[in-house]
Amino acid sequence: MAANGTELSNRESGVERPATEEHVNEPERLASAFSSVLRGAGLVVTIRRVMAFTEALRLLGVGGRDDVYWAGRATLVGSPADISTYDRAFAVFWEGREPSGMVVELPPISVTLATDSDDDSGAAPPADEGEPDTGPTLRVRYSDVETLRHKDFADCSDTELSELHTLMGELRFQAVTRRSRRGVRAKRISRRPDLRRTIRRALRTGGEAIRREFLTSDRKPRRLVLLLDVSGSMEPYARALVRFAHAAVVGRTRVEAFTIGTRLTRVTRELSSRDPDAGLRAAADSVQDWSGGTRLGATLHEFNDRWGVRGHARGAIVVICSDGWDRGTPDELAEQMARLHLVTHRLVWVNPLKHTPGYAPLARGMAAALPHVDEFIEGHSFDSLEHLAAAIAA
Repeated sequence: MAANGTELSNRESGVERPATEEHVNEPERLASAFSSVLRGAGLVVTIRRVMAFTEALRLLGVGGRDDVYWAGRATLVGSPADISTYDRAFAVFWEGREPSGMVVELPPISVTLATDSDDDSGAAPPADEGEPDTGPTLRVRYSDVETLRHKDFADCSDTELSELHTLMGELRFQAVTRRSRRGVRAKRISRRPDLRRTIRRALRTGGEAIRREFLTSDRKPRRLVLLLDVSGSMEPYARALVRFAHAAVVGRTRVEAFTIGTRLTRVTRELSSRDPDAGLRAAADSVQDWSGGTRLGATLHEFNDRWGVRGHARGAIVVICSDGWDRGTPDELAEQMARLHLVTHRLVWVNPLKHTPGYAPLARGMAAALPHVDEFIEGHSFDSLEHLAAAIAA
């Protein structure tokens, strides 16, 4: 039996084919080609029927004439009136016979490339007026936004980074709350009586405390502290991380942002502007060590002494965004990380290099800091920063 120029032997011949890649993909190729012939002969062959025929060929093989015939007839023929056309096409394609009065015309396939957008309803785009319907239409869809979500910041162009910065403005930051010492009015009986409100209510009834009031503990959001490495090794990711910090400052309460390099710089006020471009420009102007060296141990020491241990980091979620390259001594970084870990609620380290295949924290700074980290995650793409936003809200 011959199929489109391919010679096939019967099962009884006992000839075994080598398991080459071409042989493995042969059922798909033959099923697609035979389905095109049937469409050209006038049969309606859907993609679902082609997939069923391909699966049948995988199970039965393409060596037996009867197996292939009945597999195609059971899966590709939708009406008894199409059997005669199917038989003629089968004889031409699989058995190599001359066509007897059957003209096969393969309809052209028009390809429509549709880009997904925010207002895309999923409906097919309307056809151009004046163009006749030339046959089945294969519509290929892709989403440029979905592609950018997973693209490394270091590989993005300026235009793509601008689009990603716009997406970061749509991130939602949910604050983690903690119990406060401040009491609020309780709806049920608790262990904390509200004497002030109880006495005030008793004055309305002649001094009789007919109804007692109670207090319950209030909850307030935990502080979020972002420490962003802006050294030279972090240049491909620094601006995206600062844009992420701006989205957090304007989209969440109790957020503090700092840059770390050769010195510590507080940029919370600069990033509090609702205009992201103005906030990024103000932050860039205030940071004097942008794309400079890295002294993680010294800058963390300054942060712990001035801001962290005394209040900003106590009970807070602290996020350090750095690749771990440090020109200082690992012992100092390890000591300051241990101090910071003692007072924080959770300490998260974001490393843009973590997604690299075969990555291992071999840098001296990263190896010294990792034992004191509660969570170690990636930070190279928009998708990873979405994961970070979810992690700090957990």
